Amino acid sequence: MKWTDDRGGNVEDRRGGGGSGGAIVGGGLGTLIIAAIIFFLGGDPSSILSSGSMSSPQTQTEQRELSANDKKIGEMVDMMGKWNILTWDQVFKENGMTYTPPKIILFTETTQSGCGTAQSAMGPFYCPADQSVYMDMSFFNELQQRFGAQVTEFTIAYVLAHEVGHHVQTLLGTTQKVDALRRSGRYSETEMNRVSVATELQADFYAGVWAKKTDSREHILEPGDIESAIEAAQAVGDDNIQKRSQGYVNQESFTHGSSAQRKEWFMKGYTTGDIRQGDTFNQLLK
Repeated sequence: MKWTDDRGGNVEDRRGGGGSGGAIVGGGLGTLIIAAIIFFLGGDPSSILSSGSMSSPQTQTEQRELSANDKKIGEMVDMMGKWNILTWDQVFKENGMTYTPPKIILFTETTQSGCGTAQSAMGPFYCPADQSVYMDMSFFNELQQRFGAQVTEFTIAYVLAHEVGHHVQTLLGTTQKVDALRRSGRYSETEMNRVSVATELQADFYAGVWAKKTDSREHILEPGDIESAIEAAQAVGDDNIQKRSQGYVNQESFTHGSSAQRKEWFMKGYTTGDIRQGDTFNQLLK
């Protein structure tokens, strides 16, 4: 992936500032739920963050100076943040809308979010309550070591673009509609899982649209970059995670889509570059 001089200025770096009160995950079902959230690259985690499966003793970590590598990572994320701003501003203007970028927050171990206490164990997530993307970069070590994905700089770009895709859903009202369905109580868990899959695959589609339009403008892609994004998407497919964690696949419990679906929708976004082609709900909920 080629770097540019773009910087967005919408990154808040909380690394090295010490912990802000952590939550400890208990055993049993709570652990399984959190483990799912960790690797699904999910959307709104507020129901998990506030659940009774977690206790919240206050902890404090020591402050530390950011290393040269830490600072380089911060610059890279800031650059990617700017790419997202430029691309989505363009897309929204083309469709007669105004884009407002999310804040991107880098943290280590724990921090506070509008959805509750964020933990590094959760992986990257988007919080619609404060319209912010939270990223602890240690997630990518886990993605590589536990799930075998080859992590590149563009892998990080894809993950960030997926989370920004959830922000796009919030700006377009999709997040609010899905939340209303969930709160209505009229739908079974299996039905809501299907809605969740459509939501997540749409975020993958938006990440593909972002990759296409950003490369057309900035010429950032190098050989192997798209493949690394696809590999990451497939690594966190529901079927792959279930096979690794429980030895079998239960499609009714899918919440983010299979490895094949995640690849399909990312590539559809990348191939078309057209946000109007991303109606996963109509396609998957017939």
